[in-house]
Amino acid sequence: MSGHSKWATIKRAKGANDAKRGALFTKIGNQIAIAAKGGTDPATNSALALAVERAKAANMPMNNIERAIQRVADKSAAQLEEVMYEGYGSGGVAVLVECATDNKNRTYPEVRLAFSKSGGSLAEAGSVAYQFSRKGVIRVKASGEDALLTVLDAGAEDAQEEEGEIIVYTAPGDLAKVRDQLKTDGLEVVDAELSFVPNNTLEVSDKETARKVMNLMERLEDLDDVTNTYTNFDLAEGVEVG
Repeated sequence: MSGHSKWATIKRAKGANDAKRGALFTKIGNQIAIAAKGGTDPATNSALALAVERAKAANMPMNNIERAIQRVADKSAAQLEEVMYEGYGSGGVAVLVECATDNKNRTYPEVRLAFSKSGGSLAEAGSVAYQFSRKGVIRVKASGEDALLTVLDAGAEDAQEEEGEIIVYTAPGDLAKVRDQLKTDGLEVVDAELSFVPNNTLEVSDKETARKVMNLMERLEDLDDVTNTYTNFDLAEGVEVG
């Protein structure tokens, strides 16, 4: 898929940092609480089942998972609301920011400040999101033509190899079905989630622009209320940001 963004790969590597595990658990817990609004039983709520699977893969304690699910039924707990912010980073890079918040009056200024400090700005709703498509994204620990054929036969829309893994794209409603079929076919599924995938990527060749974009994405990821970030930037060959 031509629209794969390098940020997705960079973000996964950063998420594996144990020093940020507490923040990671907070973000996953918020994702679980949001998903649980559609029902607190993972057996009948596929979005919740996916969120719980991601929590387990991150070694999140079971009591943390259960507490996040029960938050939706706790009338004394501040209820979370899912909010999407859209903006542009340095060089016209498109950015989507998913948040789970109990106070938009706190979250919006924090997101706006992250953009302004990194040479970017927030945009009106809908002015950026059209550059992305909602997709199911599955990471499979496999490589080679045979594995790619197995992935496509399982119902994937598209797939590509990347650093010893196959990134699988599905229609949003087919995510769970394709994931389960891949497991049945004997492939190791590393992760599965609903994501916003850029329709096209914007290649960044200027090192200073790349540095500002990376600073923006890292500032956004460091915000407690931010659950996910998406962008269309890709680094030109030879451009490295430390």
